[in-house]
Amino acid sequence: MKFIQPPGWPRPKGYSNGITARGQLLFIAGQVGWDEQEVFQSDRFSDQVGQALHNIVAILDEAGASTTDIVRMTWYVTAKEEYLAQLSEVGKHYRNIIGDHYPVMTLVEVAGLVEQGGKVEIEATAILPD
Repeated sequence: MKFIQPPGWPRPKGYSNGITARGQLLFIAGQVGWDEQEVFQSDRFSDQVGQALHNIVAILDEAGASTTDIVRMTWYVTAKEEYLAQLSEVGKHYRNIIGDHYPVMTLVEVAGLVEQGGKVEIEATAILPD
């Protein structure tokens, strides 16, 4: 995996501008902040982020991959203000669960999620090395 950073650009905080990689692709469907029984244990945004990230790690584990194999994440949030207000807690969850690995990321505010009570949905793509 090679991280791409154009010369002269400021280093982005919490994500990378580009990544090149080779290997088997693993596409992870959008994960919401509910547990393995599809129950939301919290309605707090940052807690749901933590659970969604744990769900992603469970899928990575099942595929024999790790968090450092993630090359792309797309975050869908129902309230940008909640995300920004809890950004410090979101960052702590991210670093505790994913580590100091910052793939290419996009965050989009949406009108709502299919799962009632969901505040965040995170998709991920990983590349398992050859």
